[in-house]
Amino acid sequence: MGILSGNPKNEPMHYGEIFSVWQCSTVAKGALSFYQAFLNHAGDKDLKKIIDALIDQAKLEIKECDTLLKDNGIAPTPALPERPPVKLEDIPVGARFTDPEIAASIASDTSMGLVACSQVMGQSIREDIGALFAKYHVTKIALGLRILQMSKEKGWLIPPPLQVKRPETVEA
Repeated sequence: MGILSGNPKNEPMHYGEIFSVWQCSTVAKGALSFYQAFLNHAGDKDLKKIIDALIDQAKLEIKECDTLLKDNGIAPTPALPERPPVKLEDIPVGARFTDPEIAASIASDTSMGLVACSQVMGQSIREDIGALFAKYHVTKIALGLRILQMSKEKGWLIPPPLQVKRPETVEA
């Protein structure tokens, strides 16, 4: 196989892998910033625990993707400044995100992250990159499940129309 044999870390990244890893790092840096803001706005202790887990995951993705980029001679995007902690009471009520809004936003973000990870896994020819995004995918599945369960328990989930009564089938 030539250049694509042996240790995957010694194989070159193709342009799709480069862009996907760079994009993951960039998106994680933006997510870290808004997760920190959401942490300032959140009042519910369970929601705060999940946001803390999302912050930890974003920091891990930034570290691992930036390392991978630098090891391959690609400059990652700069990090955004850390958001300072703010007391919830200091945020005016009209400017405050509510807990249900935060839960819906992080659920949506986690769902989009699953799709992005799947795409990178499918396009990767380097096993280490595919495995890295498989790891992120599994973590996002677990976080998404926690967000869904919490949203249901707290009454924050707005379900789509539900088919409660099924139409009778007609034999023709």
